[in-house]
Amino acid sequence: MRKTRAKKRPLLPDPRFNDPLVTRFVNNLMYDGKKSTSYSIFYDAIDLISEKSEEANGLEQWKTALTNVMPHVEVRSRRVGGSTFQIPQQIRPERKISQAMKWLIGYSRARNEKSMAAKLAGEIMAAAKEEGAAVKKRMDVHRMAEANKAFSHFRF
Repeated sequence: MRKTRAKKRPLLPDPRFNDPLVTRFVNNLMYDGKKSTSYSIFYDAIDLISEKSEEANGLEQWKTALTNVMPHVEVRSRRVGGSTFQIPQQIRPERKISQAMKWLIGYSRARNEKSMAAKLAGEIMAAAKEEGAAVKKRMDVHRMAEANKAFSHFRF
C-alpha cells in the first residue's frame, strides 16, 4: 500500500463462548456471507466433540487443535541472481493463527463425513491428538523449512 497500513478492526466476541477467536474462525468458515449458518456448523461441531470425548470440553479441544496445527516457520521464495531460493522465515503471530484456521477448515472440507459439522469435528479431534491432514501440512511446512535452512542467510 502507498499510504499507511490499514487499521486492524476489532472483532466482536461470539455469542455462546464470548471469544473473539471463535468469531475469527467462523468468519473463515463462512461462505457467501452466511454467518449464522457458519456459527451453527461450528457450534454443532463443538457439541459433537464434547459428546465423543470425555477428557476435555469441545472448545478446549478446538484450541488445542489450533495450537497443534499452527506453523512456526515457513518458506518464502526469493530471487537471488538468476535462481529462486526457498528461504525459511519466522511467521508473525497473526499469520500463524490464520494459517492454522485455513488449514483446519480446508482439510475438514476434504473429509468424507456426512455433514460439515461432522467433518469439522473429526478434523479438530484428529488435530487435538496431533494427527490428521492439517497437522501433516504443518509438519510438511516445517520439513521444507528445515531442508532449506542453508539459504537462511538470504533473508529479506
